[in-house]
Amino acid sequence: MAEIMPGWQVVLPLSAKNTLIWQGFASYKIRTRNQGQAGMKLHFSASEHNEAKTRLQQLTALYGQTAIEDATHIVALGGDGHMLHVLQDTMSFHLPVFGLNCGRLGFLMNNYAHENLPERIAAAEIAPLNPLRMTATDRDNATHKALAINEISLLRQTHNAAHIGITVDHKRQLDCLVCDGVLVATPAGSTAYNLSAHGPVIPLGGGLVALTPISPFRPRRWRGALLSDKSKVVLDILEPEFRPVSASADSAEVRHVTSVHIEQASEITLNLLYDPGFSLSDRATQEQFLS
Repeated sequence: MAEIMPGWQVVLPLSAKNTLIWQGFASYKIRTRNQGQAGMKLHFSASEHNEAKTRLQQLTALYGQTAIEDATHIVALGGDGHMLHVLQDTMSFHLPVFGLNCGRLGFLMNNYAHENLPERIAAAEIAPLNPLRMTATDRDNATHKALAINEISLLRQTHNAAHIGITVDHKRQLDCLVCDGVLVATPAGSTAYNLSAHGPVIPLGGGLVALTPISPFRPRRWRGALLSDKSKVVLDILEPEFRPVSASADSAEVRHVTSVHIEQASEITLNLLYDPGFSLSDRATQEQFLS
């Protein structure tokens, strides 16, 4: 039997209509899953919204509810916020996640329908995502670590503009960015806060992250940068007592930071599932042509 090495992508055909893509990496926990729909065991997770709770009852009545320890797939019911929570909370189980939109925007979700759910999951395309890792130091010199699937953002805490120094791969690129904040976004997060801050949309698999200023004042014409996803970014807060700044990795916030280190957590791969023709890549492309 051939040895599977970390970093390899192995494609195992399951049927004429379905292919399972397994992203190999050092810490990946290999699970044996039954082939085909007969072996599919679904764990449903719903947000606190009434619509999501109602649909949870409907779907568990149709397909049952498997404990996450025994499941082969997770179905997330809600909006993008709930999808991010599910990915964060279930990361250690290494299960693919199929989202069904019960919220408003649902960029990370599939359209909701209760019919033929196992067939949809079996035919789904896989979008592998690597989160960002934030290591933040606060004014008391305490260290805080968190992962982000969308973006890591820094924001001023008071009326005073933030002054932030930017270092990329050990080279100082900006001595002082005067701004409301700055963020680093993954391809999946590039259509969220990053896009609202006039950052670029990044296609999945492009090997890039976006470094985007939020309301920059000086340098006034600087609109950010596209960086390799292997880059290591350090954001230093200048005058942190007079110009306090908070840092957030998705929903995890740290107040009064003095320095934030950001890099890709390349050893972690999250697998999102999408209906064919409705993938994140397809929607990222469409987003760039919307008026």
